Amino acid sequence: MNILQLSPHFTLSELIASDLAERNCIDNSPDESTIDNLRKLASKLEEVRTLLGFPIVISSGYRCSKVNKLAGSKPTSSHTQGMAADIKCPQFGTPEQVCRAIVASGIKFDQLIMEFATPDGRGWTHIGIGAKSRNQVLTINSHGTYSGINL
Repeated sequence: MNILQLSPHFTLSELIASDLAERNCIDNSPDESTIDNLRKLASKLEEVRTLLGFPIVISSGYRCSKVNKLAGSKPTSSHTQGMAADIKCPQFGTPEQVCRAIVASGIKFDQLIMEFATPDGRGWTHIGIGAKSRNQVLTINSHGTYSGINL
């Protein structure tokens, strides 16, 4: 099996894996320009992995438009361009702790979103990259979207 290594710790197959695509028989393969974006994303994930000191679990990376729609995400989602990943690092801590560590580190990003996090560690961290490094930090939960990290 030929595995395309995007960075020392991340492969293409890891960043395009989708249970939703598999369940719905959708081809979630990216084009070459999206693979270039995924290389940049993998590089950013390497920075985060180094910061946290533990492996990162990717729950969602690239999503083709069909998968993105099924996921209930906006058509403009950075996931559709290969420029975002939803991650967890349970060995490091909760999504809140992961977000706080990334913000405190000075790592540049476009968006960092703590999504549906709970005090017991449920939820995940969304990290998006882009041409801009807005360093926008948001929280999304069942009540809405808020600026900053709010549990």
